Amino acid sequence: MSSAPQANLQDLTAAGVSVWLDDLDRTRITSGQLADMITIDSVRGVTTNPTIFEKAISGGAAAYADQLAALANAGSDVDSIIRSLTTDDVRAACDVFLPLFETSNGEDGRVSIEVDPRLAHDTEATVDQARQLWAIVDRPNALIKIPATPEGLPAITEVIGSGISVNVTLIFSVERYDAVVEAYVRGLELALERGHDLTRIRSVASFFISRIDTEVDGRLRDIESPAAQALHGEAAIATGRLVWQAHLESTRSPRWAELERAGAHRQRPLWASTGVKDPTMAPTRYVLDLVVRGCVNTMPEATLRAVADNGPVPRDTVDGTFAASAEVWSSLESLGISQADVSATLEAEGVTKFIDSWEQLRGTVSAAAGL
Repeated sequence: MSSAPQANLQDLTAAGVSVWLDDLDRTRITSGQLADMITIDSVRGVTTNPTIFEKAISGGAAAYADQLAALANAGSDVDSIIRSLTTDDVRAACDVFLPLFETSNGEDGRVSIEVDPRLAHDTEATVDQARQLWAIVDRPNALIKIPATPEGLPAITEVIGSGISVNVTLIFSVERYDAVVEAYVRGLELALERGHDLTRIRSVASFFISRIDTEVDGRLRDIESPAAQALHGEAAIATGRLVWQAHLESTRSPRWAELERAGAHRQRPLWASTGVKDPTMAPTRYVLDLVVRGCVNTMPEATLRAVADNGPVPRDTVDGTFAASAEVWSSLESLGISQADVSATLEAEGVTKFIDSWEQLRGTVSAAAGL
């Protein structure tokens, strides 16, 4: 890897996009690669999920072997071992990012860890585990990931209200994004009532991009009409842009102004699932078509490298697109493709996929620990 900063990723940062890496493993931390990516690739944060941890542990057995053996010999069960391995990695990554966290005044240098996805429909258990993870990681630059399910929304409010920073995940529609914003605002109001320092609380709202095109384009192929063909690959970017419009509107209310005066920070939209699934699309599509100042884009490394290798980076591809984006969904609805149904389908699938990944992670750890 070259030691010179990568120009396109620098340009993306200069355009106001916070570049986060959607990947983490112990070797990346201990080898110094993660620190190099901060300097060279303008990486300003890391997101994780059960799939990422399963891949890390199954692919990096040597890096985890001693700790796995020690925990197994001490009588730890599978879930306790997973918690120890993952929180140790997140804590170590937080330490790597601490200088950036401090120089960015807490905005970046963030590392996310997710509550057990099996709790996605259990509000109280989600709150309890979020508090536990926050205490175990014990770093101010951690983010606790909570899904934006109906049961997750009140958990988000309570966890924010406890002074804990949150990454809200699995958002697939503007309607659900609006509910996430409301959960965040209520949480800040609760935190203020409880005497927490609002300047220390941060949040991002992770909107999943590529999965929308995968679902909608599959439905469009079933329609087989010129109108449907013309909309292929349009839904995800249009929805992301409408989320940005909703974000701007949410920051203009008197209610938000009062919180901002008390030190609250805006909940930044985060573009997640930005790896392109359709080989006919440019691999940079879900990055370069969603450039706007104040957002986060978390990328798998392959997408990050594609952006690095394919310039130039535009300054803004979101502002001024809202009417056209609304028209995309108007056209989709006229073809019988409901945004509400697409969102509900993707949310259910998203929870199931994360649970499946969690169970695969449990199986990997159980086998490696000899349990």
